[in-house]
Amino acid sequence: MESRDGSDVHSTEGWGYAADIDSIREAQVRIAPYVHKTPVLSSTSIDAIAGKQLFFKCECFQKAGAFKIRGASNSIFALDDEQASKGVVTHSSGNHAAAVALAAKLRGIPAHIVIPRNAPACKVENVKRYGGRIIWSDVSIESRESFCKRVQEETGAVLIHPFNNKYTISGQGTVSLELLEQVPEIDTIIVPISGGGLISGVALAAKAINPSIHILAAEPKGADDSAQSKAAGKIITLPSTNTIADGLRAFLGDLTWPVVRDLVDDIIVVDDSAIVDAMKMCYEILKVAVEPSGAIGLAAVLSDEFKRSSAWHESSKIGIIVSGGNVDLGVLWESLHKQ
Repeated sequence: MESRDGSDVHSTEGWGYAADIDSIREAQVRIAPYVHKTPVLSSTSIDAIAGKQLFFKCECFQKAGAFKIRGASNSIFALDDEQASKGVVTHSSGNHAAAVALAAKLRGIPAHIVIPRNAPACKVENVKRYGGRIIWSDVSIESRESFCKRVQEETGAVLIHPFNNKYTISGQGTVSLELLEQVPEIDTIIVPISGGGLISGVALAAKAINPSIHILAAEPKGADDSAQSKAAGKIITLPSTNTIADGLRAFLGDLTWPVVRDLVDDIIVVDDSAIVDAMKMCYEILKVAVEPSGAIGLAAVLSDEFKRSSAWHESSKIGIIVSGGNVDLGVLWESLHKQ
């Protein structure tokens, strides 16, 4: 069995990955009382621009403003009472931090959240709002993990990993179950990619339900480690990242990489200006506030790379995961003025 901190790499049954359709369906039942079933929106105006029929799965309307509450609540409510009594700990610069704080609040247990000092202010405020105890760290992943380890040693809290964990992946996969219940005819799903928890869950569920469905990842050029990993056939990490999409700066884990390697059909890389343009379109036409990470799927559909690829000419009904809506408005205005 996998350890509860997600550190051991033991597979479940099925395809031999960390999660499968059964664990995702179990997650759907477990988290149902604690999450929203989010709507799917469409726009004939955007469809005309894209030349495709697009279906936007709006996780920006999810509790805590992003899909992350799915994985966090599945991880936290899967703990037994003894484990839960000692609280939980995580490290995150954004939506996962708020999701763990909220899920812990719903379970009535302490949440220790290690946050790097460059985290977006709006996401830090969400953690405070949900009663999480904030521990500040330096920006590096080494600093974040070091603080997490110290909290674990001091409190006995269980680590809720942002993506590299069976329960996290299974929880995120419930997005896919819902989307395919709401729009069964979808032939392609485009998912933001970072640490890979969301796309792993989405791909495992979607391919189990419809093996012929296409799963595409959307990634910012300034953090394109997944595209490089896919090309190299092994996990590639970058010395640094530089993108407005603050939610897409993590690197793949040893549980998420095999799913990305085997089940993600392609990774579309877009630059920040395309992401900002897609955000504007979501605001102006779809009338939905999205963060950069949430707009990247639309940016991918509108990209020359997607339009030129003969592989996707037959993709006609495309689901786009709008992963979140927690926007640091100061940074957004700055970016818009640079356009």
